[in-house]
Formats: sequence, C-alpha cells, structure tokens
Amino acid sequence: MRVRSSVFACFILIFEVLGVALFLRGFFPVPVKSSFSSKSRLSDLPAEPLAGSPPNSTRLPQPLFRRVVLMVVDALREDFVFGPAGGSHMPYTRYLVEKGSSHSFVAKARPPTVTMPRIKALTTGSIPGFIDVVMNLNSPALLEDNLIWQAKTASKRMVFYGDDTWVRLFPKHFMEYDGTTSFFVSDYTEVDNNVTRHLDSTLKRDDWDVLVLHYLGLDHIGHISGPHSSLVRPKLLEMDDVLKKIHGSLVSKEAEGSLPYLLVLCGDHGMTETGSHGGSSEPEVNTALVLISPAFKRKAGMERPGEVEQVDLAPTLALGLGLPVPQNSVGRIIPGVLEERSMRDQLRFLHLNGHQLSCLLRDSTPDYQKEAGFEQFRVAEKAHGSWMKLYLEGNTSEVLTNMGKKVLKQYLEALAAMSSALSKQLGKYDMYSMIAGMVFVFQLLLVLLLAMPEALSSAAAVDLPVRSSLLSLPFYLLCLLLASVHVLVCTSAESSCYFCSLSWGLVFAAVAFSSAMFCILISVATRRLPLGPTAHGKSPVRSSGGEWSLSELDVLLLAGTVGHTLSLAASSFVEEEHQTWYFLLNTLCLAVFQDVCRKYFREQKGSGDEEEHLLPSKDGHSSSHPKQEVVSEKWLALATPPFTLLCCRLLRSLNQTGVQWAHLPDVSHWLNSAEHKTVLSLLSALCLLLIFLLVQRRCSLVSKVALALGLLGVYSYRAAVGNVLFPWQRSGRAASKGTVEARFVYVFVLGILFSGTKDLLRSQIVTADAKLKSRGLWEIYGGLVLLVSLLFRAHNLPVLCCGLLIQTLMAQFIWKKLHYDAAQTTIMHYWFGQAFFYFQGNSNNIGTVDISVGFVGLESYIEAPAIFLTALSTYAGPLLWACHLVCYLSSERERSPVAVGHGCYCLALLRSVPAAAYVVLVTVLRYHLFIWSVFSPKLLYESMHLLLTAGVCLVFITMEQSPGSSKS
Repeated sequence: MRVRSSVFACFILIFEVLGVALFLRGFFPVPVKSSFSSKSRLSDLPAEPLAGSPPNSTRLPQPLFRRVVLMVVDALREDFVFGPAGGSHMPYTRYLVEKGSSHSFVAKARPPTVTMPRIKALTTGSIPGFIDVVMNLNSPALLEDNLIWQAKTASKRMVFYGDDTWVRLFPKHFMEYDGTTSFFVSDYTEVDNNVTRHLDSTLKRDDWDVLVLHYLGLDHIGHISGPHSSLVRPKLLEMDDVLKKIHGSLVSKEAEGSLPYLLVLCGDHGMTETGSHGGSSEPEVNTALVLISPAFKRKAGMERPGEVEQVDLAPTLALGLGLPVPQNSVGRIIPGVLEERSMRDQLRFLHLNGHQLSCLLRDSTPDYQKEAGFEQFRVAEKAHGSWMKLYLEGNTSEVLTNMGKKVLKQYLEALAAMSSALSKQLGKYDMYSMIAGMVFVFQLLLVLLLAMPEALSSAAAVDLPVRSSLLSLPFYLLCLLLASVHVLVCTSAESSCYFCSLSWGLVFAAVAFSSAMFCILISVATRRLPLGPTAHGKSPVRSSGGEWSLSELDVLLLAGTVGHTLSLAASSFVEEEHQTWYFLLNTLCLAVFQDVCRKYFREQKGSGDEEEHLLPSKDGHSSSHPKQEVVSEKWLALATPPFTLLCCRLLRSLNQTGVQWAHLPDVSHWLNSAEHKTVLSLLSALCLLLIFLLVQRRCSLVSKVALALGLLGVYSYRAAVGNVLFPWQRSGRAASKGTVEARFVYVFVLGILFSGTKDLLRSQIVTADAKLKSRGLWEIYGGLVLLVSLLFRAHNLPVLCCGLLIQTLMAQFIWKKLHYDAAQTTIMHYWFGQAFFYFQGNSNNIGTVDISVGFVGLESYIEAPAIFLTALSTYAGPLLWACHLVCYLSSERERSPVAVGHGCYCLALLRSVPAAAYVVLVTVLRYHLFIWSVFSPKLLYESMHLLLTAGVCLVFITMEQSPGSSKS
C-alpha cells in the first residue's frame, strides 16, 4: 500500500504521541492518598486504647504549644547554621543551638528541591511528585488536607509575610498577609525588607496564633553568585537578627502557667556549590531545622544534630497545636518535642500519628497486612491498651514505667517502618504501561527510519506492506502471544496497572497495532539489508532499489547516536551523560583526522585537485586556488581536528558537571575568586574580541557596528554587576543590577535580528537572491550570539568563543573540503551541540539551571521573557550549533548539490522556525523529566526527539517537492 509522505508522517506522529502518553501515565506514580474524607477532623480521631474494657474517650492531650512562629529561610543549607562558619554567620542562632532550650536537626528534603513542592511537604506531610516542578511556576490552590486548613478550621488566627507561593496555595486562609514574588532573583534586599517591616507591629499584638515568615533573599543570592559569595554572610546575619527579635519578643510575652511558644527556623531546601537547587545532591536536600521552646530541656553544650525527614514537621506542628495530622502525611512526630510531657500524653500522641499512618497504608497498599510496620503498630496498640488499664487502676510501680518505655519504643519503630513503606510508594512505577509505551515508540521510530529513503524519493511516497502483514501467520501468532502476556500480567500483578484497566477493545486494538507494526518492520527491513559498495569519506550511496551503503564515518555517527540512546537506560549513564558526549566527540575528531589524512596523503597526487568539485566562490563563479594556498589549506585542515580536541579538553576543565565529581574545584571557581578578577577581566575582553572577529565576517556594515557596540555593552554589563573590571578600575566598586547596560545590549540585538529578518524576507518575497538570503541568516545567527554572550556568565565566555572558532574551522576546512553531506554534517552539529551543553556546566540535574539569567535587564518579574532568557541560556550550546547548521547548509545548498542525499530531511526541518522551536521544546522536556529508574525517561525522550525530528520533516519535504520532481 503506497502512502504519501505527509500522510505517513502524520500517522507516525499521532501514534507516537499515544505511546508517549501511555509511558508517562505509567512513569508518574499515582500519589499516596487516603480514601476517606478529603480532610481529617477531630471527630474522626480514634479512641484511646484500653484493654478488656469498652473504648476509652477520644480525648486529645492538651496542645503542646499555644503560639507557633514558622520562619522559613529559603535555601538555608544545614552548614550555614551547623557548619564551621555558623558561629560567625548566625551567632545568636548558634548560641540557642548550643546552650538554649532547643532541638537541632538536619531535615532531609526529598527531590525535587524547589520551593512549591517543599511548601507542600511542610504543610501536608506528603511527598510531592516531580510534576510539581512544572507546577512551581504557577502554583494552584492546594486542595489536599494540610496544616494551614486544619488551623483555620480550628479557628487559629494566622498571619503570613513572604513568598507569595503560600498565598496562591492557601487563598483566604490568612487573616493578614503580604506576599512578595519569588522569581525576581536579582532582588535580594527588598524581598526580605518587605517581610521584616511587618514584624515590629505584628509581634506587639496578641491577636494571632500562627505566624509564618518566608524569606527569599538567601536563595536569590545563591542563584546570583553561589553559596560562597561575599553577600551570604551579611544576609545570614540579617536572618540571625530577625530570629533574635522574634525570640526576644516571645520570651518577653511568656506568661506564667500558660502553654509555651514554639519558634521554628527551617529551610525549604539547600543549594549546590553553584547556588542552584532542584536535584538530590547532599547540599540540596540537607536543610537546617531548629525548634526553640521553653518546653524543651536547656542544653549544656553543642550536640550533633540528628536527622529527620522534612515531612516530619507537619505531624509535629499539627499535634503540637492540638490539630489532626493531615490525612496524606507520611511523616512521623519528632520525639524530642514530647520529652517533657507525661507518659500517657506521649503514648497518645504517638498513637494518633500511628493510626493516621496505618489508615494511609491500608488505603495505598493492597497487602498492607504483610507490612512489618502495620503489624508492629497493632502490637504496640495492644500493649498501649494494657498499659492504659494499669494506669487507670492507679498502678504507680516501676513496672508501669518500664512498660511505658517499651510501648513508646514499639510505637517509634512502627512509625518509622510505616513512614518508610509509604515513602517507597512513590518509587513504584507502572512498569507494564511504561514498557508498552516504549515498545510503541521504538517500533514507530524504526519503521520511520527504514522507510526514510522512499519517503524522500522523487515520488514522495512510501510503500508499506500492510495487507501482506495483516494476512501473514506471524501477525496472528504475535497477536495471540501479546494477548496471552497481557492476560498473564493483569491477572498476576499485585497492584493494578493502567494498561490493565483499559477496555478489552482498546487493548485488542493496541495488541493488533503492535503486531502489525512489527510485521511491517520486518518486511521493510528485509528490503534494506543488502549493502552496496562503500565510498571512503562519502555519504551512503543509495542504489536504485533503495539500498544504502555506509562509509566508516557513517558507521561511527550512527553507532554513536544509537549507542548513546541505549546508554540512557542506565541511571549512571544519565547522571554522567557528559562523559559519553566527550568520548564521542573525541572519537569523532580522530575519525575526521583520518579522513583528512586519507584525502591529502593517501589519494593519488593531483587527483584531488583535478577531480575535486570546486564550489562556487562568493561571486558565484568557480575559481581555482593557487598551489601555495592549497598547501596552506591542507595544513590548516590537518590542524583543525587536533585543535578541536585541545579546545574540548580545555573546556572540560572549565566547569565540573554531572553528579560524582561536580563538587571538585574547577577553572571557573578559580576565575570567579576575588583575587583573580583581573585575569577574568582580561579573558572576557579577549573572548569578546574574538567573538566579534568570528561573527562579523558575514554581516553587513550596519550589523558589524551594532555587534561591536553590543559586545562593548556586554563587557560594561559584567563590569556593572561586579564580575569584571574596567581597565581604569583597580579597586572594587559597588555593584549594580546593570539594568541600563543590559537594555543597551538588547537594543543592538533587536537591531541585528531586524536587519537579518529584513534581508531574509526580501530574498524570499522581493527577489530570489541567494546571497541576500545567506547574509540574512548569518545576521540572525550573529544576533543570537550577541544575546547569548550577554546571558553567559563571564567565566563561560570561552565556551562561546571556542564554539564559534570550531564552527569556523570545521566549516572552512572539513565539511566543505571533504564533501561531507547534509546528514553527516547534521549529526556532527548535533554531537557538538550536546557536548557544548555540558561544557557550559549544565547537567541532567535541574539544579544546574541558572535562573538568574532570566532577569538580566529586568527590574521586576515578567514571566514570558524570564522563561525565554533562562531557556536560551541553558540550551545555548545546542541552539547555536543548530542555527549554524541552518546557515551553513543553506549557503552550501545554493552553491552546490553536494549538500543533499539521505540527510536532506534535516535541512528541510531545520530551515523551518516552527519545527526548530518544537525540537527545542522536546529537548527541554527531555532534560527536565529526570527521575532515575531502570527504564530512564531520557531513553524514551531521546528516541522521541529523533522520531519527531524525522517525522515532522516529511511534512515539510512533501510541501517543498511534488511527486515526480527530481529534487531528492
């Protein structure tokens, strides 16, 4: 059955989206939720256990605290308080930790370590999923049972000042509030002053029960300059003064005989050595937690902080205020807060927490009775009943005391086991649905790749053996086999799978589709197996029968791309993916060097000069090179691969990335130190000069002037924010936000982009001028380079400079002289782009995303430009290499037919702005869905990326060529 390329591409894309949707449905686990009412109520609390008698009353112990102040300092790493510098950075807090009535803990935050999921963990006690990373940008109201709702229902009067994420999560819950935006990271002063200015008046009043403060300045400083910045100590001293003011006010108002207060100092997450957060490294998940109250014993000296889970704070605060534990909480009460209460109250608090966890475990686990924690809780509950019987009988012997301690220990062990079991529920993926989705996607990918030669032929149609496949015996056998596997999995699985919950009609359709695609895949593959003769250094030759032959370089490019994709099924390769790209890039340089040597030394003397196809010169006429120029080009071509290897080796040392060695010092740390600012300034100036020389060659005079002024503005911006020095500036001066300088650069960026777009439109609409079109594309590319140079930090400018230099040398002496076709050139650009993504210091950890660049030139948070600038800076490497590919292939295509062949689909795709934007979107999704599992999502998204690239291109190919045309 013959199908047009556009119809074939649409068919592939539609079913590929369905496969991805099925994978994602199994990839994101169903949250652990209770099946009871949506909110816990006091009337639902269990009775106090009592053996041998009717149930005791549902009496709640007296609340532990009358008033609670929750002070959240965003990105408060544990070493900021408990580390060696804690005594000088936060002296009053450190005094309370060492000698005050307090408890100190290292609270473990679960990834993703971004603000909104952490607030949900603090208030609900549940562990948010990774989808909350996206929700962090626009937090909806929290409908899940939470501490704030419980406090409002109990008529607790609450006041809030700080991050407006709280206001969006809990609308109409606070009787008084003032929110500040959390996204404008350039502001680390006013964002905290807006919180502190309310303190004096609020602390003097007695009309509130819960005060929540969320300070953002420390997090913003981390994003701007890292945890070792000179700005960190003043900010921590400021937070210490705030804590001292609050503590002094609470102490002065403490009344004799009344319930004590509780002051909580905590961080929502930590920060990496670069100041970012979001992942699961130790600096990101280890946060400080200090509980201060006269209800605690006074310390005699510094004790090593214990470790608790961040979700443990929710049940602790709930029971401390006399509220029910939030229904979906997986946390357990912190035992230290109960130390001064009677044994009956301690056991009652632990019983309430255990009952809530046991109910949640029963609702979320089919075989909950087999869980060790559930059985331990039942044993502890019975022992608690026996203890209560003795207690009510008036027994005051030592036996009662020892028995109470034993029951207390049993409860604590049961709580730990149930909390751990519930936390592991988030790691149980629907593997059956994930595997089914991946099978669909890979089948479609292989069919598309095998059918590509026919799809790109002059007929623009694909011959699919649909009828013969549906009538073949293997098709029916596969249907029977897959249906049997489906029945076996769905009847033996302990937990329900989404794919098993579908109707039998949909399941049969999916089974038939998968079987048919496998048969079609085998049929198409048998037509492509024979290989023809191989041409060294050339592109694969397609015979009349549609067969391919592959050169050595083609084998390397295909094997490297496929091997990298398959490597993403292992979490270690995902965490250290940069090592894979560095290896592939080095191997590619050696392979290119072999091709260069073969061309200039192993070919017969003179054959290359006589038979080589000479590309037209800039004026459109062929020109022969003098012998001396040819010799110089030969040696430059030979030097290009080793020079590329040298640049890549130097760039690897610039930024440590990945997981295992990210903490090690690198060149960027050395450059960013205060004593080496002069070196960084000279390096930045040199890089900006080289960028101008490399980019301006293909631009008009107006664009050259704009580019020069723009790069001067880039240096001025970096000097304004304090990264580099002006030549006449010897001593440090007060740093500013650099808003004026950044906007100065934006003007020239827009001017260059406008000039390039104008030339491009004129070449397409007014006159078919290939030279004008090429100049327009290169000017747009120059505008993007100028914008990226503004967004890059000063120490990363060598990455941009080396990238442009490698592009220039490879284009001039490798891709053009060795006649690499579009497919080979495209894959090389893809490899270089991926490697330069990691050269920037990025990784597959969301914590390496530098969100501070989203506010360059902005005075307030504006969502659209902030997201655009952050994405552009993060993916500058792949984007610039893709843009260079567009410009290079377009210019070469106008000069010579060499840039066609089996890779012309890449040219058609990348010439399309919407398609390029779509590929960028897919790449963003691929890198930000980063949960490590056996079936890594990066494996799926890598394949989806390739499939979407190839599939969308067929639509553009069909639009550009009609059946019967000779364009192929």
